[in-house]
Amino acid sequence: MKIGIYGGTFNPPHLGHLAAAQAAVGALGLDRLFIVPASIPPHKELPGDTPGPEHRLAMAEKMADALLMPQVVQLSQMELNRKGKSYTADTLAALREEYPEAELWLLMGTDMFLTLHRWYEPERILNLAGICAFGRTEEDGEEVFAPQREYLEKNFPGARITTITLPDLVDVSSTRLRELLARGEGRDYLHPAVYGYILMNRLYGTCADLKHLDIPELRACSYSMVMQKRVRHIRGTEEEAVRLARRWGADEDHARRAGILHDCTKYLELEEQLELCETYGVELDELEHRAVKLLHSKTGACIARHVFGEPDEVFDAIFWHTTAKENMTTLEKILYVADYMEPNRTFEGVERLRRLAYSNLDAALLLGVETTIQEMKDRSLPVHQSTLRAQAWLRERGVTTEE
Repeated sequence: MKIGIYGGTFNPPHLGHLAAAQAAVGALGLDRLFIVPASIPPHKELPGDTPGPEHRLAMAEKMADALLMPQVVQLSQMELNRKGKSYTADTLAALREEYPEAELWLLMGTDMFLTLHRWYEPERILNLAGICAFGRTEEDGEEVFAPQREYLEKNFPGARITTITLPDLVDVSSTRLRELLARGEGRDYLHPAVYGYILMNRLYGTCADLKHLDIPELRACSYSMVMQKRVRHIRGTEEEAVRLARRWGADEDHARRAGILHDCTKYLELEEQLELCETYGVELDELEHRAVKLLHSKTGACIARHVFGEPDEVFDAIFWHTTAKENMTTLEKILYVADYMEPNRTFEGVERLRRLAYSNLDAALLLGVETTIQEMKDRSLPVHQSTLRAQAWLRERGVTTEE
């Protein structure tokens, strides 16, 4: 097994870190990559405004999730849990004890590589792991790496060293990025989920008004609240909702914002969902108290209204996008249908639903509702009363699913 170790303060983790991790997995053929946020780095003082370890851990977790390789890329708290300074030699020794047969590779940037011989116990480090150094610009090439590689191989016999250059990557130091963030800039250097987390928690001097975000900032905040694998669906729903709003004369901005936020609480556990419902005064029936899948629409709507300042139209569209209901507005119908048949959906019958959505919105809504009812019956699961009322309301108005 090949294991990579990528340590750092990640203050904050940016696109350079992300690209380096991704390149190392491919170049080294890693079976596992541990991202290891440092507690107290031995080589520098953390700035006074550095977020607490729980925030740096959360941001590093979002960086790891962004790589979409959950079986390979994992977050490690070993240095945050260890008292005192975060010495790399100690981290490698702990991993060697846990994985005695593994081939370890320590990842680092150019500056760290060029000073490795001055680290704490460099001989121990080089005995325990190979070194993979990566340059973030074309200038960090062989002319920079070769002298240090030769020095290390000469003075530490048996040292294993490989180097990677990451071309065409706009580089930024974490120090410079923190300065940009404090001025309301810098988001282009960050993965959206990391940037959203920073905004949501007002880190690095950011002071965004969450109730008046522009669309990229709203997307970033939404993406920071979910797993990366969910983002394609959220973006697909947003885009589909806007197209449907254009087709049926609804407010396109409301449709966009509803699409962005509709799944923002999707990954909360039942207890968290119930707590939010209690906080915001959402009344639940017996089924909703035990069916977690029915709750994210309600709690997501509450977050949209109370955290992000969205209007009632957006609140209502999100609130009913899972169960549907009788007497739905055009925007409510649009979000329900967009969520059901956005471009990433592949279930049998989705193409028929897509055709109906642009020729007869009510028919598309009915098809979605009746497909849900049938699926629940096939799985011997109860159907929510709002979904049954939506079906009855549409049928009473003479709506059919015929194309």
